[in-house]
Amino acid sequence: MAINRKYINFIGRILSCIGMVILFFSNHLNAQQDAQYTQYMYNTVSVNPGYTGSRGHLSIAALHRSQWVGLDGAPKTQTLNVHSPVGYNGVGLGLSIVNDEIGPTSETYFDIDFSYTIKTSDEGKLSFGLKASAHLLDIRFSELNQFAPDVTLEQDIDNKFSPNLGAGVYYHTDKFYAGLSVPRFLQTSHFDESSLSTAREQMNLYLITGYVFDLNKNVKFKPTILSKIVQGAPLQADLSANFMLNDKFILGAAYRWDAALSGMVGFQVNESLLIGMAYDREITELGNAAFNDGSFEIIFRYDFIKTKGYLKSPRFF
Repeated sequence: MAINRKYINFIGRILSCIGMVILFFSNHLNAQQDAQYTQYMYNTVSVNPGYTGSRGHLSIAALHRSQWVGLDGAPKTQTLNVHSPVGYNGVGLGLSIVNDEIGPTSETYFDIDFSYTIKTSDEGKLSFGLKASAHLLDIRFSELNQFAPDVTLEQDIDNKFSPNLGAGVYYHTDKFYAGLSVPRFLQTSHFDESSLSTAREQMNLYLITGYVFDLNKNVKFKPTILSKIVQGAPLQADLSANFMLNDKFILGAAYRWDAALSGMVGFQVNESLLIGMAYDREITELGNAAFNDGSFEIIFRYDFIKTKGYLKSPRFF
């Protein structure tokens, strides 16, 4: 299926304009990054609210990631998201919960996602998404070994609340998709009594795109890219390639720029249930450390398809 170049250029102009606005407002932000995912292609709503409801039915996904297994205090992330179209007016609604733990720090996000979709052609749809977040921060200073005691670090931070807003645009056809998003716009300083204890939520700009090639009637090939920009940090780019065999088995590999190599496997159990697993191995010096056994990730996604045969084949994104 060919992509209409007119609409690709149209979407490109929209994404470029939004990107310029986002970069303008991010001019004074410091570096801190959101949780990362290897199987982002199945967890798109976590980074782009425009994806909300795009699957055409109620969809639930749960993901767990253990990073740098064997390293004490290494990141662990859990996500749960539910989203669905509402009525027949192009509206999508969703709820996401993200829990991210690093050392003595635990962050939990409760997100409400909203999208509005318009048809741009017989094949293309363009969605505009908004995300409203409630953020809870816990820091257990009592777990730290303080060689130079600091009185400002004697009291733990417990459920420190801060709100946030995000937005995104998402364009897709049956074979192609592209999205630009900032899940959290607002810079939030959680506490600033000491230069040793300053935590700020910073803006992360995501660009995601992918295409599905039908190599033959039994094999589909899907290359995808997810890039993430945070001022003060290196550009992060995840390049992935997945093959779907007989609409059931998924095999793939990924490269995180200057950071890690990944292997992925998935199984479309039936029309509704997808199970995916990934393993990352660092290509930096950290990957050679005896205490680092790599990173593991598993995702379950279930689609509540009301009409049997609604999908000609399982959706690849």
